[in-house]
Amino acid sequence: MTISIAKIIREFSYNGMQFMDPGPAFSPEDVRDLYAAQYPELTTASVDGPEVAGEVATYKFVRAAGAKGSHA
Repeated sequence: MTISIAKIIREFSYNGMQFMDPGPAFSPEDVRDLYAAQYPELTTASVDGPEVAGEVATYKFVRAAGAKGSHA
């Protein structure tokens, strides 16, 4: 039996945009917080995933759906 070690590649996406992985030292939540400076709507987004396909783990930032207005 042969055991092979494969490095998992992380991908992050939000609303059709792809974000680079800043490195394994960053948790998925840290990555979200890092990009929230550029995309403020990520501050309330949740992290879904990972969905693993082969050697790629995909995380999705999902914006929280909420009602606005006084009648909500």
